[in-house]
Amino acid sequence: MLYDVLIIGAGPAGITAAIYAKRANLKVAMFERDTPGGQLSKYNEIENYTGAKKVAGYELATMMIDHAYDLDIEVIYDEVTKVELDGNVKKLITPNKTYESKALIVATGNIPRRLGVENEDALAMNGISWCAICDGPLYKDRKVVVVGGGNSAVEEASYLATLATHVTVVQNLADLTADPKAQDILRAMKNVDIKYSTLVSKFLKDDKGLTGVVIKSDVDGKEETIAADGVFEYVGLTPVTDMVKDLGVTNKYGYIEANEKMQTKVDGVFAAGDVIVKQIRQVVTATADGAIAAQNVLRYLETWK
Repeated sequence: MLYDVLIIGAGPAGITAAIYAKRANLKVAMFERDTPGGQLSKYNEIENYTGAKKVAGYELATMMIDHAYDLDIEVIYDEVTKVELDGNVKKLITPNKTYESKALIVATGNIPRRLGVENEDALAMNGISWCAICDGPLYKDRKVVVVGGGNSAVEEASYLATLATHVTVVQNLADLTADPKAQDILRAMKNVDIKYSTLVSKFLKDDKGLTGVVIKSDVDGKEETIAADGVFEYVGLTPVTDMVKDLGVTNKYGYIEANEKMQTKVDGVFAAGDVIVKQIRQVVTATADGAIAAQNVLRYLETWK
């Protein structure tokens, strides 16, 4: 079976692209290796998506994927491990099958970056988490540490402060970088302590799991141990682009280079959402990218042979 367009990733960009493609009567399918909605489904609250004054991330993600299901868009729950070119045909290889398409949209987004310090891997998902909405309730009436100072870290720290007895925010810079409103909300919470210009040296554990975090001042080098039952890391994201690394469409950081039409330098290969080189990575820009990509796939298919 030859698809008109295959989409890798069922987050806001991928779902939007699929909706536009389906409405144009294209033979389309989306690949998703985890949960539809991507990183959106892991955010506690979204306040800046037009028309949704305040909505949980998983609720918005559910509305998006339900829209796709209502249009009978095919969703393939499998991981694309490699993309190969066979003339103008794009071959998507998974552990189970090879799929072929005239055009491809890569909308794989990002995954959370790790700190790479002692005991981090051993405590992953057993004391260390990257999703407050997923795991926050496990730490009700307990002490937690949030690593990071951007929007995700600050917003999720505010949410965790409504559950935990105490939240310590560890920020490697001299100030937070989140939106001013988000900072104000966090600073108004009485059970939150913020450590500036501080790095995580290692995590402490016993046979039951995490017991604490060793932090080090970036100013005077002094170390401090913080007792903690849980840690939530928000130190950046890594683009998911291993499957297209051989196509030569990524930059040195792994992000896909695409123009304003979401075209890469490979004919028929498009990209959209947080996986591309761009200034702002937000839900609203991801959905816009998906719509643009689908519209330009239509134009590409007019010339496909």
